[in-house]
Amino acid sequence: MLDHMTFRVRDIEKTKKFYQECLQPLGYVIAYEGLHGHHVLGFGYAKEKGDEALKIDTWFVDGISPYGDHPYSTGAHLCWVAHSRSAVDEFYQAALKMGGRDNGPPGLRPQYHPNYYGAFVIDLDGNNIEAVCHQ
Repeated sequence: MLDHMTFRVRDIEKTKKFYQECLQPLGYVIAYEGLHGHHVLGFGYAKEKGDEALKIDTWFVDGISPYGDHPYSTGAHLCWVAHSRSAVDEFYQAALKMGGRDNGPPGLRPQYHPNYYGAFVIDLDGNNIEAVCHQ
């Protein structure tokens, strides 16, 4: 089980606006923003309905990575669970509106399983992002 992921980005302000829009239909909000040598954003969600404590599982950091040759994360695949198929649709439309590129419109993907309803978008840094509903 994954606890969280961190991705380095080229432009933290553009990333902030992009992900605020496309993660909102999935119940995500900015749960943390601060400076730790670099600008850091944490997106989280309420684990249970009505819960005020947010679980942050997606982090974005600006600045060059100290761990290797690539200055930002690109070519990764990030997928978030949606509570409904309409939330997948809203995620997709918001991501396109904010400058993402289509990589597979909302729809069933029965090759994965009969109820796999997902949508794919290439984000501002070249990552393949997805929302999926398994219902």
